[in-house]
Amino acid sequence: MEKRPVDVVVISDVHLGTYGCRAKELVAYLKSISPSILILNGDIVDGWQFSKRYFPNSHMSVIKEFFNCISQGTRVFYITGNHDEMMRKYSDFIVGNFALTDKLVLEIDKKMTWIFHGDVFDNTTKGSAKFLAKLGSSGYGFLILVNRFINFFLKSIGRERISLSKKIMDEVNKAVVKVNDFEMTAAELAIQKKYDYVICGHIHKPQKRIITNENGSVTYLNSGDWVEHCTALEYAKNEWTVFQFDESKCPTSKVDMQTPVTNVITDEISYQINSLAV
Repeated sequence: MEKRPVDVVVISDVHLGTYGCRAKELVAYLKSISPSILILNGDIVDGWQFSKRYFPNSHMSVIKEFFNCISQGTRVFYITGNHDEMMRKYSDFIVGNFALTDKLVLEIDKKMTWIFHGDVFDNTTKGSAKFLAKLGSSGYGFLILVNRFINFFLKSIGRERISLSKKIMDEVNKAVVKVNDFEMTAAELAIQKKYDYVICGHIHKPQKRIITNENGSVTYLNSGDWVEHCTALEYAKNEWTVFQFDESKCPTSKVDMQTPVTNVITDEISYQINSLAV
């Protein structure tokens, strides 16, 4: 398979180790691309629901593809999220082409891009509410399993699949996380810091839109997830786009592009990593 070159790819909310993870689709996507930089923007491994009893080969294959990227020269940045928060005590760990951090700032073609998972804006992941969030996460995983049985039956009778879990997730976001407030908060902070782009994950809602206030404007992007949407963010030909995986049209065509000027703003000049506080 001829891989499609991409300058930067951002993936978040994979939730390896859960029934909802679309690992096979993600492996197919990773095998189809050749990114210069791969950013894993949080909740890649689900530490909240992790169990030795469930970590199938397809999930291991995702991790193998990450290592393949590293071995082939791709710079991989792992940004921690709330479901993999146990890794935060190792932040700023660097080995070869791999770096673990909590947030990242990239300069791409003279444009500043601020990247972090986004759970800092979600009060349900903190304090006493965190227990309920973990409980809800387990219930969500069970709902996805039930949803798969329903869709198997619908497919057998020629009906289109439905996503009860997505509908419930959307309602939870509206009631608890408040998607618009989340996006506005991220955007306002990015405008204040004079960034051109701000990229988050966490809320499982792929997005690209320009947000403007009295102090300026910024392009807000969200990489979505690999549970319901199977989406990623790609930077190529001087533009960020939301990639939607399509199993029947997995992209493998060669793309002609020039290598962009890409810097990682940093206090560690040799490794070029930044851990700016939100």
